[in-house]
Amino acid sequence: MKKEIYITDYNCVTPLGFDVTSNWNHLVEGKSGVGLHQVIENQDAFYASIIDTEKLEKEFKNNFDGQDFTRLEKMFLLSLKPLVEKDDISEETAFILSTTKGNISLLKNQTALPEGVYLSKLAQKIADYFGFKTKPIVVSNACVSGVMAIAVAKNMIKAGKYKDAFVIAGDEVSEFVISGFNSFQAIGTEPCKPYDKNRNGINIGEATAAVYITSAPSENEKFRFKISGDSAVNDANHISGPSRTGDGLYASIKNAMTEANVTSDQIDFISAHGTATIYNDEMEAIAFNRMELQHAPLNSMKGYYGHCLGASGLLESIISMESARHGLLIPSKNFEETGVSQPLNIITENQSAAIQYILKTASGFGGCNAAIVLEKC
Repeated sequence: MKKEIYITDYNCVTPLGFDVTSNWNHLVEGKSGVGLHQVIENQDAFYASIIDTEKLEKEFKNNFDGQDFTRLEKMFLLSLKPLVEKDDISEETAFILSTTKGNISLLKNQTALPEGVYLSKLAQKIADYFGFKTKPIVVSNACVSGVMAIAVAKNMIKAGKYKDAFVIAGDEVSEFVISGFNSFQAIGTEPCKPYDKNRNGINIGEATAAVYITSAPSENEKFRFKISGDSAVNDANHISGPSRTGDGLYASIKNAMTEANVTSDQIDFISAHGTATIYNDEMEAIAFNRMELQHAPLNSMKGYYGHCLGASGLLESIISMESARHGLLIPSKNFEETGVSQPLNIITENQSAAIQYILKTASGFGGCNAAIVLEKC
């Protein structure tokens, strides 16, 4: 008998709120977390989506006693706590952490590597706090990490290595990240506009997100989404630039949809990567058209959250599932006029829709691409 794997619980911590409900309500209202922030001393402010540190500290103190945690670790703890309070941790429970840069801010003004900057140490610290009994798994594959972490959990449970899994993903805005993207001249001088003719670059964001994944959901779950298919393909095109023909993303989508046994006509909604850079947006448009998905309603959440790196795929998966639960498609913020060569059905206003099959995609540096198909049960 084929083992089916489900997401039955999730949570997130973002500039729009410290739980899913507040995030969803703000998205429905069209509110964005993107604003001007002074990230690097003696440099101009950047448009970015950043959590208010004072509010974060207050929320953390209301939920935790210990203070020996970095800012990012506090975000992780807050996102995961509601899940572990409802779903038991056993000897067969996996703990998977997705991030691109982790505690990279610890490197500032340091002459030696602090222990906390190692991703394995970060994962172990979070796992130890909640009492996980298995060795943590770290997924760090550029900006597809969040989507791949879901796939890793699904495939490990399906293979019988674990009974269930908690997956968390997170990154924070830092001088290191801002400087890196700025060196590519990729950061926009205004709020980002994915797929828009007048876009001029990305906004960096920060968030943490958490999901609970299991092969044996209880009967009293409020919801469940089956992870019907997944795939990750590297097109090996360039260290930072995507394939001009969308080969890797096309193959990822095709493989995921084949495993899920769904056709292009059955995809009710696409939660795309949509970074608002010329090459990424164009590559996605080509890949979606090659898969005959140009008619499926599509959005990018980057106009609300910015690009949250290793957290983006998991956070955006959560929001897409909320869309399915509420029967409401959220517009791709700041989109006005098509700026890609291939047609896309970009959502421009809140609209009711029956959503059963969701396609979530992501792409990242090094030519990596990933896709998952989620089915509302």
